[in-house]
Amino acid sequence: MAVAALKSVIRRKVEDRLDRAAQAHLGDTLSRVDFTAPAGEAALSPPDSVSWRIFKNPVTLFIGGVAAVILELAEPRVRTGVWAHSSFRTDPVGRLKRTGLAAMVTVYGPKSQAEAMIAKINAVHDRISGVTPDGTPYRASDPELLTWVQATASFGFLEAYSAYAAPLSEAERNRFYADSGAGAALYGAVNAPRSLAEQTALFAAMTPKLEASDIIFEFLSIMKKAEAFPHPAQFAQHSLVRAAVDLVPAKIRQKVGLEARHGLRPFEGRVVKRMARRADRLVLRSGPAASACRRLGLPEDYLYRRS
Repeated sequence: MAVAALKSVIRRKVEDRLDRAAQAHLGDTLSRVDFTAPAGEAALSPPDSVSWRIFKNPVTLFIGGVAAVILELAEPRVRTGVWAHSSFRTDPVGRLKRTGLAAMVTVYGPKSQAEAMIAKINAVHDRISGVTPDGTPYRASDPELLTWVQATASFGFLEAYSAYAAPLSEAERNRFYADSGAGAALYGAVNAPRSLAEQTALFAAMTPKLEASDIIFEFLSIMKKAEAFPHPAQFAQHSLVRAAVDLVPAKIRQKVGLEARHGLRPFEGRVVKRMARRADRLVLRSGPAASACRRLGLPEDYLYRRS
């Protein structure tokens, strides 16, 4: 018993130290939303959903997010809109934090706050339009483009978690896509995949429309250097970006010019999995996942018991 108690104390101290480091790194980003209130208010998805399980892991969220953006930037209309109307080049960390907050609110936030936030994001998208370098017009509110962005994000987060933190079954993948439907519809992605089969079909249909671009490689370079994690985790960031490249389906990697040298080296795979699996067991008590559990009257380690 004494040994178990000592391990528990040490674990709590480690978690608290990491929690403080995460708070300091994020600044006031997460403080904009109180995930603990109003007490009892449900989120868009229930706490026993696959979404709640996977979005608690900051390592796989980063990997999956980078993979998603690679796929988005391969679509010329999305690429032009993102690169012309976002701050990826000038403020990559700020953009990452804002995007991460939106994801956290969509999954863990009270339904009323999630709906209000998504409405604001949609209003911004309604004002964005333009023309690609080859003369093709685009609108950020185009349901086809919104569906692609939603599908790539879902694919990235899901597959990163399954590949590096904990393997997910086909049934769990199907549940994840089904549970994501409510949030996707609010964002205007009315045809977002509701199953693994629909995701596979969408990717097959979109692959011929994708193309190589120097912007993809510029993005990857930015992500390797951006201070996305507190120290010392930043030392592994190059490996996490390469892990994201490996998630991109092989046909798409080939089409956009991502070669084997852009992916993980043999020893890096073990490092990434170790980081992801440890992150999946560490309770960050001030984070959205634990806070949302408290809002619903659940133990703050509820999701971690399920890992």
